[in-house]
Amino acid sequence: MSAMRTSTRSRGEPATTADAGSAARVRWRLPRLDGLRGRLVITVVVVALISAVTATGLAYQESRDAVLKRAQSAAVEDFRNRVDRLAAELDVPTDPRTMARFASDVSSGLRGALVVAQYRDYTASSDPSADRTRITPELRAAVRTRSQVSLQRVQHGGKPWLVLGAPVGLDSAGQRGSADRLSGVEIFAVVSLAEEARDTADLVRSVQNGLVPVLLLSAVLALLAARTVLRPVRRLARATRRLATGELTIRVEEKGRDELAELAHTFNETAGALEHSVGELRAQEALARRFVADVSHELRTPLAAMTMVSSVLEEDADQLTPDTAHAARTVSAETARLARLVDDLIEISRFDARAVALTVHEVDVAEAVRGTLAARGWTDRVQADLPPDIRARLDRRRLDVIIANLVGNALRHGAPPVTVTVRAADGQLTLTVADHGPGLAPEVAPHVFDRFYKADSARTRSEGSGLGMAIALENARLHGGTIELAPPAPDAGAVFVLRLPHRTESAS
Repeated sequence: MSAMRTSTRSRGEPATTADAGSAARVRWRLPRLDGLRGRLVITVVVVALISAVTATGLAYQESRDAVLKRAQSAAVEDFRNRVDRLAAELDVPTDPRTMARFASDVSSGLRGALVVAQYRDYTASSDPSADRTRITPELRAAVRTRSQVSLQRVQHGGKPWLVLGAPVGLDSAGQRGSADRLSGVEIFAVVSLAEEARDTADLVRSVQNGLVPVLLLSAVLALLAARTVLRPVRRLARATRRLATGELTIRVEEKGRDELAELAHTFNETAGALEHSVGELRAQEALARRFVADVSHELRTPLAAMTMVSSVLEEDADQLTPDTAHAARTVSAETARLARLVDDLIEISRFDARAVALTVHEVDVAEAVRGTLAARGWTDRVQADLPPDIRARLDRRRLDVIIANLVGNALRHGAPPVTVTVRAADGQLTLTVADHGPGLAPEVAPHVFDRFYKADSARTRSEGSGLGMAIALENARLHGGTIELAPPAPDAGAVFVLRLPHRTESAS
């Protein structure tokens, strides 16, 4: 059986005290019945139990048959010899007194067995008070038809008995015994088999008493076997969890040539291929981010010049011919749009590079919302429900970006009235922006925060970059919050909810 040890390519990992204690707890705790170790232990114990019970049953059957056969053979031999020897002293025809003495003499040589002698219409017994029902009609019939000893095992009073019967014969010389002619005397003996039953029961109890140590030993062996098998499996599971958390250098030791060693080899190959692929992807992603950032920065200077020139042309558009004036205004609008796109690309690239940081101050939220609306000329187009005295520690500039994107999206794609509502409760600051437009189709809602996604099929064509909602969400996450699209309500359009932790100077 192979053993796998978790390791990395860079350095070994010695077990710490905490790891050793944890391993000890795992080692001595009872196995879960629904776990692999529990199932293995149960299987081994059940197999051992079935084997032990089967062996006990077979041993009981064999020992019982052997003991009974030996006792039966000895009783038959003693009975035959006793009857043959004493029959020579029996006068036929006989009388009850002689029959009683004959029965007693036969009984004295058969371990005190009950002996019954029958001649014609009268019967004599070695114990007149004993129960004679143990001599069955079947046995009596067999004695009448056979010249040999007949026998039968019966249960009476919860105890086993051996019942023997034979006719007393006369030989050709007129002597009594087992010979050619029958004398008319029938002799029966009832021998107890209780001693043999006790011997057999003692043997079975001895075997049964050995079941518990056998089962305990099988359970211990199963635990040891399960530990040998499951230890490398647990190490592989730990390595897999660490690989899933991003520790791509994790490896397990390959030892042995069995299936577990093959599994460890496959894991190491998979981890190596994943590390290589992720490394390439990260390198390509870094190059792409660097490319976007470099291009955006390089475009800023010419865009600044183009914006200045297009502004001059737009101011003088009224003095130009109609076609020239339209071209000038178009160039100015598209230049402004390109400038916004470049600014958004630079901003999103900074989020990707994790190069952004918050500059938090105590902010009056209502005042911040009103300032955003006023700076963009939206005060008359938006209905604001802004309770006073709601203050929070926020980055004022990034809050302005979030509100501007949410409200601007509602104004461009929704329908009036557009409402902004601010609430603070239970340690959470909530800002809701709702419009009364057509809303978002179910297939569009999951992608509303995706980069460069535009819901053209559900709304009018967007003039933005497709990055506004993604930038708003990144700014919310930077504050430890989020932006959610609320479930659609009757007679309402899209409803976006900004949730931020409500932290103040006193709380901090």
